[in-house]
Amino acid sequence: MKNYCVVQHTYSEFLGLIESHLEKRDIGFSYYRPFVGQGLPGSAAQFDGLWLLGGAWPVTDLEHNPQVPDELALIDVFRRSRRPVIGLGMGGLLVALQAGGTAHAEPPCRAEFVTVRRTDAGAGDALAEALDGKHVPVLVHGRVDLPEGLEPILVDDTGRWLAVRPDALTYGLLFRPEMKPGMLEDIIMEAGHNPPPNIGELLTEARLEWRGMQDATSRVVVALVTELELMQERRKMPVFSLKLETDA
Repeated sequence: MKNYCVVQHTYSEFLGLIESHLEKRDIGFSYYRPFVGQGLPGSAAQFDGLWLLGGAWPVTDLEHNPQVPDELALIDVFRRSRRPVIGLGMGGLLVALQAGGTAHAEPPCRAEFVTVRRTDAGAGDALAEALDGKHVPVLVHGRVDLPEGLEPILVDDTGRWLAVRPDALTYGLLFRPEMKPGMLEDIIMEAGHNPPPNIGELLTEARLEWRGMQDATSRVVVALVTELELMQERRKMPVFSLKLETDA
């Protein structure tokens, strides 16, 4: 069975809307939660790919995100192993940072709905083509400036990057296709989270945009399945069971 490694950064932010899409395609996933002290896997050998989810603090904040260096190393391991890597929100920032970008603590948070625009670099990319013109939520803390030579495939109306593709099997997205109104409610309630000051307005808009959000998520998943061949099971290391036999 296909099994993806999923790195979760807060209780509230999980695969959300994307979960059912993966389950319908017989794609399993194993969550790793460094924010409760759980370690990250040391290799990509047992997984078909990697998802990195949203978070509550900038990637520069190592007090709240001490695992960032380990996550960057993990992204490198999966990329070298030719396994798909998909970052959402904070995960998208980590993808851009690992690709050579420069991280900044400012702005403290960006939380808004934006209209997606495909760039010339995104021409022919299934994700970029499917999302062009759609209204999607963005929720990230801090920013990462892209390195020279890495052009975004999607931007907003002001030209700020929304999606990058550092290589054929890697995507970094600042918008949040997994998000649903209930997740925003959970962010408000989660102790120790760092919700944006305008999260109430974002929640209201999410409720109004709910149908469009579901459509955008469907488009994202179909595009990622197509571009990254997510239905393909990668060769994985066998798991051996050691059984001690005793005399009857």
